[in-house]
Amino acid sequence: MPDKLTFKTSSVTKALLSTLPERARDVIERRYGLVGKGGEGMTLEAIGQIYGITRERVRQIENFAVETIRKSDAYSKTKPIFDELEDYLVSHGGLAKEELVLNELGKDELARNQIAFLLSLGESFVRLKDDDNFHPRFTINEETADKVHGALTKLHKSISYDEIVAEAEMIERFMVELKEDLKDYVTQDQARNWLGLSKDIASNPLGEWGLSESPNIRTRGIRDYAYLVLRNQGKPLHFTEVASKIEDVFDRSAHVATTHNELIKDDRFVLVGRGLYALSEWGYANGVVREVIKNVLKGRSLSKEDVINEVLKQRQVKENTIYVNLQNPRYFRKDVKGRYSVVA
Repeated sequence: MPDKLTFKTSSVTKALLSTLPERARDVIERRYGLVGKGGEGMTLEAIGQIYGITRERVRQIENFAVETIRKSDAYSKTKPIFDELEDYLVSHGGLAKEELVLNELGKDELARNQIAFLLSLGESFVRLKDDDNFHPRFTINEETADKVHGALTKLHKSISYDEIVAEAEMIERFMVELKEDLKDYVTQDQARNWLGLSKDIASNPLGEWGLSESPNIRTRGIRDYAYLVLRNQGKPLHFTEVASKIEDVFDRSAHVATTHNELIKDDRFVLVGRGLYALSEWGYANGVVREVIKNVLKGRSLSKEDVINEVLKQRQVKENTIYVNLQNPRYFRKDVKGRYSVVA
C-alpha cells in the first residue's frame, strides 16, 4: 500500500477543471469543496439557490461536467493517475471505507476533497453511499463488496450485546464468515479495514471489538470507562486508582469522588475491601462479609479454614474479620466436628 501518491492532487484537479465552461466548473468546485481550504461540499439545493435554478438542474450540470471531463484530452493524459488510485484500492482488497481512503491519501481537507473528486471521475470506482448498516465506501468490484457486506452482517448477528472480543479473534471470526474465494487472498490488514465498514461493529479505545451499541464499545461515561479499566487490569483496584487510570488510558478527566459514586451505583462493580472494587463478572457477590459467608455456606458445612479461604476469594479483608462474623450465633452454628453452617 503506498504511503502517499506520486502526483499532486491540486495540479491534476486544476487541469481537469480547466476543460469546463465557467458555470460547470463553479458547480463542481462548490459541490466537492475544491476552493479555498476545502470544507464540506455544498448540496444540490444550496447551489441551486445561488444560481436561482432547481436542484435537478444543478444535477444535470454536474453530470454534464463529469462527462465533459471524461471525454477531454486532459482526462486521457491522467490515466496513470487513476491507475495509481486503483492500485491503492486493490491493496485494500478492492473495497475501503471512504474516511480511510481520504485520510490516508489526503494531507489536508482540500486534498481529501480533491481525492474524492478524482474517485468520482474515475470510471473504475464506485462510491457506495452511507446506509443504516455501513459507512460510505469505495469499491472497484461490487460483487466483492456484496460478499463483504454479507459476511459483516453474519458476524454482527453472531456477537452478543455485552461481548468484548480481542481484535485478533474478531478478525479470525470475520475471516470464517467470508466466502471461500475471498479467504484465499484477503490479508489480516484488509480484513481489519473491512471491519471498519460496519456501523454495527466497532472497537473501543482499548482496541477491543463488539457491538457498536454496547457500552463496552461506545463508552458513555465514567462507569463504562471504569469497567474497561478494571477489565483491562484483571484485578480489584482502589477507586482512586480507577480514576487515575481513566485519565491515563483514555485521556479523560475523572474526579475521584465522582468515580467512587459511579462505582457504587453500578451493579457491574463490587466493593471487596476498603475502597477496593472488582467486577461482579469475576464471581464476586455484593454484600457485607456476613452475607458472603452465608453464600459460601449455602447448603453445606465447612471448617473455619475453608470458610476463610472461600471468603478471601470474594473480599480483601482480614481473616479475623471473617472469624468474628462466624461467631455470631444468630446466623451461623458450629457442630461437634468444628464445621460451620447457616442457621436455618
